[in-house]
Amino acid sequence: MAVPKASGIVAGNARIIDRASADRGHDAKPHMVDHPASATDDWAAILERLYQRRFSAEDLAEMRVVWRVLVRSFLQRRIRHEATVVDLGAGACLFINEVRAARRIALDANPGFRGLAGAGVETVVTTDLSLRELPDGSVGHFFVSNFLEHLPDFLAVLDLLARIHGKLEPGGSLLILQPNFRLAPRRYFNFIDHRVILTDVSLVEALEAVGFEIRELRARFLPFTSKSSLPKWGWLVSLYLRFRPAQWLLGKQTFLVAVKPAGAHR
Repeated sequence: MAVPKASGIVAGNARIIDRASADRGHDAKPHMVDHPASATDDWAAILERLYQRRFSAEDLAEMRVVWRVLVRSFLQRRIRHEATVVDLGAGACLFINEVRAARRIALDANPGFRGLAGAGVETVVTTDLSLRELPDGSVGHFFVSNFLEHLPDFLAVLDLLARIHGKLEPGGSLLILQPNFRLAPRRYFNFIDHRVILTDVSLVEALEAVGFEIRELRARFLPFTSKSSLPKWGWLVSLYLRFRPAQWLLGKQTFLVAVKPAGAHR
């Protein structure tokens, strides 16, 4: 029943963030470098096949049902209707299509994701994690799902979190859905594009280091993968969200809400 989103913004392009960007301050733009030409000149095609193998049409149809319930029954109450919401690494637009907000923006590196965005969703195709398309202090809520583990290293994680902090308005929030290595150490690297080890503890440490305050933390929330054998009927997802003991038993992904303090200006 877990719902990882296939995103191309990190893995679906032939570039990575230079780790030195984290040492240049929050306003520096990440330096993007190409993968070695000796590896392959056809990364986009390989990664397209990778995600097609990982997420079939049937998988995506089931995931849309799950996300519809997840947003409407759980996430929406944490998002202000009058705010701007940004889905970073939107993938199949499973979250952003369902959420209600004054302005909805989806970012991903795969140009094809535009065809998956619903009516009223603004799409930005980019491989640049500087978030330069967004004015500082302009976003009410960021949503990041199954994304941070794809970054090159912990410096890239800190750098991105700091940039998100700068783009949020004071009092704005970052909602994260994240596989938790502590809860699923044997399965965490079953995906070839997982690179950074993150737990609920290290995620809190990173967020507080860049200036966030933790508002909500559910270390055990969703199962680890959408390949779970659990049925994905809408009524069962709704029941799961209401029945916390099921989350304590099956949850391998962490849900967290971090807030930019009202007095913060960066």
